[in-house]
Amino acid sequence: MPVVMRRLRDPDINPCLSESDASTRCMDENNYDRERCSSYFLKYKNCRRFWNSIMIQRRQNGVKPSMPTAAERDEILGAMGKMPY
Repeated sequence: MPVVMRRLRDPDINPCLSESDASTRCMDENNYDRERCSSYFLKYKNCRRFWNSIMIQRRQNGVKPSMPTAAERDEILGAMGKMPY
């Protein structure tokens, strides 16, 4: 597997892996009809927006790494009580 693909599939790097997989699966199942998968695209977009804001906050606060690891993300989501996106 190419390095770029490995990075995209790494749950520590890509916080929206499940949303990405769901939108791809929807496209496959619906013969690439984008209208039928718009809710999946919106959820992925909101996921990216949420984690990007977390990453910006961490960078401003000097926290390294700027993107939380998968375990840290689970803790953040658990503290919120529900999915924010």
